[in-house]
Amino acid sequence: MRIIAGSFRSRTLQAPPGLATRPTSDRLRETLFNVLAPRIQGAVFLDLYAGSGAVGLEALSRGAARVDFIERAPAALKVLHGNLEKLGIITGFRIHSASVSAFLRRAAEAPKPEHYEVVFLDPPYDAASEYAATLGLLGGAAAGLLGAGALVIAEHRRKEHPSDRLEDHYGSLERSRLLEQGDAALSFFSCLK
Repeated sequence: MRIIAGSFRSRTLQAPPGLATRPTSDRLRETLFNVLAPRIQGAVFLDLYAGSGAVGLEALSRGAARVDFIERAPAALKVLHGNLEKLGIITGFRIHSASVSAFLRRAAEAPKPEHYEVVFLDPPYDAASEYAATLGLLGGAAAGLLGAGALVIAEHRRKEHPSDRLEDHYGSLERSRLLEQGDAALSFFSCLK
C-alpha cells in the first residue's frame, strides 16, 4: 500500500496483520480520489472504520484540512498511529477509538457538532448490518454532522447477496453514483437536506 498523490506521494503504508482488516486497494483509492479531487482541498474528512488509515491519509496528502479517523480494533489503531508517525504527520487529524455508531451518536449530540464535507465508510464486507446502521445514522439522527453538499461514500462488494445490497435511500441520503472496479464498488450518497 502506498499514498497515490499529493504531499506524501509514493510513501508506503503498513496494514494490520491478518484478514480482519481489508485495506482499500491503491487502484480503488485512486479512482475514489479522482472523483473527489474538486472537494478535497480544505475539506473536513471523516474516515469511518479507518483500519490502517490509508483513505484518510490519502485525503491529508491531497490537502484535506483535517481527517477524523474512527477505529476500535487495537491492531488497526497501532498500525494507524505507526503510519501517521512514519509520514511525520503531527497535526490535522484526530483519532477516535470507538465503534462507529457510538462515535456518530456522541458527535451528533455535541453542543456544536462538527460538519464533514466528505465521509468514507468501509466496514468489513461480512458485516452487512454495519452498512445499513451507519448509513441510517448519517441519513437520520447524525445527519447534522454533514455539511451542506456533503458526500458519503461506502466501499462494498461489487456483487452483493440480495439481502446485503445497499439501498438507494437512507433518510436524507440518496445514492447518486455507483462505481465498480474489480470485486469492489463505491456507492456515493448525496445529502438531500
